[in-house]
Amino acid sequence: MAKEKASRTQKTTMFDIVNYIVFVVIALIVLIPIWKVLVDSLNQVGVYQFRIYPRNFTLDGYKTIIETSKLYTPFLVSVVSTVLGTLLGLTLATLGGYVLNQTEMPGRNAMAFFLLFTMIFSGGMIPEYLVMKQLGFINHWYILVFKHGINVYNLVLMKNFFEGVPSSLFEAAKIDGCSPMGIFFKIVLPLSKAALASIGLMFAVTVWNDYSTVQIYITDTKQVNFQYKLKTMIMDGDTPTTSYNVSQTTLYNAGIVAAILPFMILYPFLQKYFVKGVNIGAVKE
Repeated sequence: MAKEKASRTQKTTMFDIVNYIVFVVIALIVLIPIWKVLVDSLNQVGVYQFRIYPRNFTLDGYKTIIETSKLYTPFLVSVVSTVLGTLLGLTLATLGGYVLNQTEMPGRNAMAFFLLFTMIFSGGMIPEYLVMKQLGFINHWYILVFKHGINVYNLVLMKNFFEGVPSSLFEAAKIDGCSPMGIFFKIVLPLSKAALASIGLMFAVTVWNDYSTVQIYITDTKQVNFQYKLKTMIMDGDTPTTSYNVSQTTLYNAGIVAAILPFMILYPFLQKYFVKGVNIGAVKE
């Protein structure tokens, strides 16, 4: 018995060691490019080599980004569209998931099938463009809000999460005379913080990083978002004139850091909810 326990302990220990090594390697693969971008954004002279720390430290790249007035409107567009798009997406995903979870609702299966069908089979770019044109979304920044408002995948995740809520809570609320919407606001939503945080973060990242929608549907430079404007600066050479002695490579990397910085700041506050929300719908009672 002692030998069997020792062998099991040894096997578990070896698995843990291999597991740690694999995840450390994956973490390095992810972090090394990010670290290089951060170091290059703080280095006054642009280099192609990997450096652990900047040799000629400067903040001129970030000062240039902050003082470039033509980035103010795109940044505001990104912030407003991300906030509104996330709120709209969460509203539709939670309400839709809650409604589809009502087993007594007539036509529930047909509605669920219709939504899943649209998730698997897309109409294509041209029909989508024509629909957006008929709705009057072309050349308007709020297309970023409505285009991502209905996400069937996130709706299904919320539906699966609601299915994991104990049915005894719903039955007790009904006995006390609570309406279905009252149950939703007083019981379901307070229990859904992890789901709302993780899915809300998905919506926010999707809207914030949306570049292709702007490229396809928006030609007015006053309606573009921050990501698209940074792309034109980096790829098309539309760099701002600056009095600072900073290289273009430093400026490009500073722009990249500025684009990912909001979520680098936001994520630690949502981490505990996001970790819980990763298993949405995976475990049911």
